Amino acid sequence: MILTPEVLAIFILNGIFLFFSTIALVLSIKIFKNWDMNKTTQEQYKLEKNSFLTATIIKYIFIVKLPLFLFFIFTLDKISNTLIGAMCAAGVVDATKYGIYLFVFKIINLYIFGFWLVLNKADLSKEDLPYTRLKFGLFIVFYLLLAAEIVIETLMFSSIDPSVMVSCCGTLYSSTSASYISEIFKISNSVLLGAFYGTFLLLLLGYYLKNRFLYGILSVIFLVISIISLIAFFGTYIYELPTHHCPFCFLQKDYYYIGYVLYVTLFTGTFFGILLAFFDKEKLFFYSMVFIGIYTFIVTFYPVRYYLVNGVWL
Repeated sequence: MILTPEVLAIFILNGIFLFFSTIALVLSIKIFKNWDMNKTTQEQYKLEKNSFLTATIIKYIFIVKLPLFLFFIFTLDKISNTLIGAMCAAGVVDATKYGIYLFVFKIINLYIFGFWLVLNKADLSKEDLPYTRLKFGLFIVFYLLLAAEIVIETLMFSSIDPSVMVSCCGTLYSSTSASYISEIFKISNSVLLGAFYGTFLLLLLGYYLKNRFLYGILSVIFLVISIISLIAFFGTYIYELPTHHCPFCFLQKDYYYIGYVLYVTLFTGTFFGILLAFFDKEKLFFYSMVFIGIYTFIVTFYPVRYYLVNGVWL
């Protein structure tokens, strides 16, 4: 096990989250089973009071969990200094068999928790509370994902052995790697860039047409293509090294923490875009397009700047 102040803080917060979310789960089950706004009974009145308490508990757990994702990445990068062979967070993720599953869970939960917060806000904005039963029913499922994330996170940090050498990002993210990651390097840059900018242009079209279902689907596609293109192409221009494909190293001070800006804008923009498939709110188009536009501008800036300075592409 590895236990730094950052990891200890995550353990303590996870314990608090699990405790209060379990209380919220019990109340959510009661509300989901017995909620009926047409009733005027004492039981319904009690359920209404409990619904506000439960929603408040869930809301603050999820609100804290969202930025905690960035703290988790910071923690991985910080403890990489204590592992033999690790140069960044990539080595920590690969240090145990739980790392990649935890990362996937956290990204999925990032969108799911955000969705619940928006649904809760929409529910409380109307007098008849139309989404109350739905949001607590969803939380019953989301609780399982939250608990799974906490369990896997505990297993990952508990399984790390500081005395065992791990692989560096140069080994993990290379065309010679035996992992599935190496498959993305077989895609030509022309195909990759065509897919990236093509999807971006389609998003602009969806924004112009205000077709929220098309825009929501394209946001999912753009998220996947963006991560792949960031690893395979754009990241190399941030590092100015054609063989460096790590999706974590540009989170470090040497690259002015630009990775945090990239991930925040990408996840935020696609999150608002995906929401459009569920909520008919025109302002979501604007928010999504702004963040996606910022992300696209930043990743485009690096190769363009490199070419203008050096006169060649990597």
